[in-house]
Amino acid sequence: MTNDKYVGMDVHPASITSEVLNANGRVVSKSIMETNPEQIRDYFRGMSGVVHVTFEEGTQAAWLYEIIKPLVAEVIVCNPRDNKLVQSGNKSDKIDAHKLATLLRMGDLKPVYQGEAKTRWLKEAVRSYSALAKDTRRVMNRIKAIYRGRGIVCKGTHVYEPEMRAVGNEIGRQQYAQ
Repeated sequence: MTNDKYVGMDVHPASITSEVLNANGRVVSKSIMETNPEQIRDYFRGMSGVVHVTFEEGTQAAWLYEIIKPLVAEVIVCNPRDNKLVQSGNKSDKIDAHKLATLLRMGDLKPVYQGEAKTRWLKEAVRSYSALAKDTRRVMNRIKAIYRGRGIVCKGTHVYEPEMRAVGNEIGRQQYAQ
């Protein structure tokens, strides 16, 4: 008999619900812990055998992966949309943790690539740049919409210059004063 353990974790910002199955699929333990790095490390340090862990991709996934990866044999971050068993039936944190552990034990999870910690900063920088570019375009469109709404011609990019803000404000005040 193998000493493999399969841990399914339902992760939330405040707490993590986990369930551990042995190689036969029998529940070994259940627990609820704070989403706290030291508590998570202590939890996995206290386990014996070959430990396999899974949890769903989400806002907590990247840092949780980095915390757990050195402590266990395998970590699978999975796509919640691909887990039909988790989506069906009753929903609760305990049930979701059990279903994730079961899918992990059966080998029925599709992993989501997490990348290396070394390159994560680049991924975050690109994501931030993309978000800033999108936000900038949205604000520029809003500015032009305000000018057009006041009947002010606003071709080109000169409307974004600081000097034009004063002109636009003055024209707007004159229009609303009439």
